Amino acid sequence: MAMSHSFIPLVFFILLLIQAIAGIDLNWYDAHATFYGGPSGAGTMQGACGYGDLYKQGYGLANTALSTALFNNGATCGACFQLFCVNDPQWCIKGAKPITVTATNFCPPNSAQPGACNPPLKHFDLSYKMFTSIAYEKGGIIPVKYRRVSCVKQGGVRFEINGNPNFLFVLVFNVANAGDVSRVSVKGSKTGWIPMKRNFGQKWNTGVNLVGQALSFQVTTSDGKTLEFYSVSPNNWQFGQTYQSQGNF
Repeated sequence: MAMSHSFIPLVFFILLLIQAIAGIDLNWYDAHATFYGGPSGAGTMQGACGYGDLYKQGYGLANTALSTALFNNGATCGACFQLFCVNDPQWCIKGAKPITVTATNFCPPNSAQPGACNPPLKHFDLSYKMFTSIAYEKGGIIPVKYRRVSCVKQGGVRFEINGNPNFLFVLVFNVANAGDVSRVSVKGSKTGWIPMKRNFGQKWNTGVNLVGQALSFQVTTSDGKTLEFYSVSPNNWQFGQTYQSQGNF
């Protein structure tokens, strides 16, 4: 039996809708990649997203720094990308599977000379391990195809609390699906929702003193999804500690 012409567009529309809901983009885009740091990965720790020790935070060496065109002033921190090496048989590892990396740092432009991370170029400065998973070390700079993919995380969203009574400084990490956070609000057990400001990367702050109150967080990711995580930390929470929500995106 022949398939009706009206059925084909409907199936196509449903597939597009499913992809949109899941935050999946099946299109591949052109960029280039290099690497920084050595085999141990020590050189890729810390960085402009504020994650600090990437092993401790669960990101490990599957990380990348982004050029200005992709970094979006830190708003893309936490997003996940899939990449593979293309059109360079001399340096691409034949048969290598695409890699998936999380944005954890910024690759700064160099106005004094042309550079891979200068605007408007889209560029990934990968950890050594990730780069050598798809290309030979001597390749230096390689052409790649990339796309945004959903982040797969274990456990809840995590909130590392630092600062002092008059400056609450919170790192939001281990965010699933979209991965990158666009808005955060905090609520004490005696307050309403208080919007937080992006300090840098995925570190957010407020000047409201919430010591002695259980803390809840409202988090919005870049795909527009908002979740509220109640009583993430008890009223005797401490600076320097990390607390985990019961759910994730």
